[in-house]
Amino acid sequence: MKAAVYYETGAPEVLRYEDVPDPVASPGSVLIEIAAISVEGGDTLNRSGGEMATNPHIVGYQCAGTIIEVGEGVTDRFVGQRVVATGLSGSHAAMIAAPSIITWEIPEGADLVKCACVPVAFGTADDCLFEFGHLQSGETVLIQAGAGGVGVAAIQLAKRAGATVIATASNPDRLEPLKALGLDHAVDYSKSGWIDAVRDVTGGRGVDLVVDSVGGKVLAGSAQCLAYRGRLVTVGNAGRDPQPFDLSLLSAGNQSITSVFLGAEILNPRTYAMIAGLVDDVAAGRLEVIVDRLFPLSEAADAHAYIESRQAVGRVVLIP
Repeated sequence: MKAAVYYETGAPEVLRYEDVPDPVASPGSVLIEIAAISVEGGDTLNRSGGEMATNPHIVGYQCAGTIIEVGEGVTDRFVGQRVVATGLSGSHAAMIAAPSIITWEIPEGADLVKCACVPVAFGTADDCLFEFGHLQSGETVLIQAGAGGVGVAAIQLAKRAGATVIATASNPDRLEPLKALGLDHAVDYSKSGWIDAVRDVTGGRGVDLVVDSVGGKVLAGSAQCLAYRGRLVTVGNAGRDPQPFDLSLLSAGNQSITSVFLGAEILNPRTYAMIAGLVDDVAAGRLEVIVDRLFPLSEAADAHAYIESRQAVGRVVLIP
């Protein structure tokens, strides 16, 4: 099969489009012919400096397609079924063998490309907002990097829950399309004074919850945006500039910080059911996936470079 592989980590240019051996449906797994690959932020981070389980390595968390073979012991999946799958690696390819327990059925008639983008981004957003962020109707939430995959999902989920939604981006033009999805206030966090801008929106009170996928120096700013007893959820480090965080920033306001990683929850029945519901919501049009651009798998390097240029709004998808 064809795949986007690399022999060493580095810039997008390390990706090569090559023939590799076909995967095999081992016990407990299904073999999927891939139709769409959602390029996740973690994919670009892994390519730039993550662990390589194989050499050459096929990166990628998430994809969707049609099952063409069912491994021994799998009773809840069948050949011809359309599914979206997650995993540690292997999505940047024409086929993937994925554990059946981390695949979700795509409803009949649903847009397969959009459903390919759901589990990681929407599941992460849901957990950050509700399971760990405890967001309630009537509260105000700040979503950092609102134009990213998690951001687009979080804006919609927070608005659906009855919250007032503030989101940031380095270019506020990227947030304009999100106002139709529930964004109430847009803030440019590339400019000095963005913390004051957030607090001004709340009349000086601050926000009840921040979902911060940027990290680094932005995380300290997120803490300064909190209201008394506000909650700060940190998820990932899209800013790629990890810095120590001073917990004393939270003490005077009796505020809290929680770090979230969906992968640690992915096998829980609660999480599985939550993601299944989100896939159904996207399939039915109750939630929207924004696909910024499609690239052929042979141009995976260009797709990764485009994501790292921070121009995309929503997801970038590869098509084998």
